[in-house]
Amino acid sequence: MGLEWEQVVVDAADPVALGRWWTAALGWVVLNDSAREYEIRPAPDRVPGLIFVPVPEAKAGKNRLHLDLRPDDQAAEVARLLALGARRADVGQGEQPWVVLADPEGNEFCVLRDRRT
Repeated sequence: MGLEWEQVVVDAADPVALGRWWTAALGWVVLNDSAREYEIRPAPDRVPGLIFVPVPEAKAGKNRLHLDLRPDDQAAEVARLLALGARRADVGQGEQPWVVLADPEGNEFCVLRDRRT
């Protein structure tokens, strides 16, 4: 079967601002900085990427799909992401080894345990 995962589409009130935030968070490169489609990838020729598109409605409720990020150092990455503008989120996870954060538009994502543990 000839099928490749190209990207995850993220609905956004402000695609450029949210795309820039995720660019800084992930250290990825920008392929398209249009207000209609702000696209980032790990490298220009690597997939999958994230593409941010405008929607008129606000986010409502917990995400049905979220990203899990595996850091080298969980505490350092959580602190860095919080400094960039993320916030801690409670989605009913209770006490877990991962940390749930939300991006500036409220999209939840998880920072998993350190890669070395």
